[in-house]
Amino acid sequence: MTQTPPFTEDDLARFLRDTPGFFERQAELLATVRLTSPHGGRAVSLQERQAEMLRDRIKLIEQRLMEMMRHGNENMLIADKVQIWARQMFLVRHPVDLPAALLAGLQAQFSVPQVAIKVWGVAEIYADQPFACDVSQDARTLANSLMIPYCGVNSGFDVLDWLDEPERVQSLALLPLRPAPQEPAFGLLVLASPDSQRYQAGMATDFLERIGELASAALSRVRDDAH
Repeated sequence: MTQTPPFTEDDLARFLRDTPGFFERQAELLATVRLTSPHGGRAVSLQERQAEMLRDRIKLIEQRLMEMMRHGNENMLIADKVQIWARQMFLVRHPVDLPAALLAGLQAQFSVPQVAIKVWGVAEIYADQPFACDVSQDARTLANSLMIPYCGVNSGFDVLDWLDEPERVQSLALLPLRPAPQEPAFGLLVLASPDSQRYQAGMATDFLERIGELASAALSRVRDDAH
C-alpha cells in the first residue's frame, strides 16, 4: 500500500493561497484563529493581528515620510547656501580676488575647516599669484583623473601641502575644475576636515559637483584665452 505523505504547513499555505474562497465559506473559522502579538506576546484574533500589522506599516511609512521631509529641508538649506556663495563670487570686481573670495565663501557658508585651490593655464598677469604657483604634475594628473569629486579619507595626496595644517586632515573632498564636462581640468579645489566622517566614500556628490561647476565658471576669468 502506498503511504500518503504527511500534510505539511507548506501544503496548508499552498491550499489557502490557491483557494481564495475558503474563508468566505468558513467565515466562522476566522473568529477562532488566535495569533501571538509581537507587542507583549499576548494572543490576539486574526483581525487584531491584521490591524497591528497595518498600524506598523503606517508607522513605517510615516517615518520614511518624515525622513524624506528632513532630507528635503536639508537640501533646501544647502541650495540656499550655494546660491549665497555664488552671488558673492558674482560681486567680485577684480578677477585676481576671485580665488580668495571663493575660498572664504566656502568656509563661511559651509563651515569647511580648511580649503585650498590651485589653477593652471592662467593668463600671464596672474602667473605669480599664490593660486597659480607650485602646482605639480602629479596634482594636474590627479585633477584630470577625477570625473566627479573624490570624497574619502586622507590617503596622503600631495595636494594637501596646499593647506595650512595638512597633518590635521582626516577626510577630504577634491573637486576638479573644468571649463566643460569631459574637457581637461584646469584646477583643483580641496575641502578638508579633521572629522573622518565629514567626507565619506560613497556619499552623494550632487552639491559638490554644482560647487565645482560654479567655481570653474567663476575662475574662467583668470584663465589664459589660449588654453
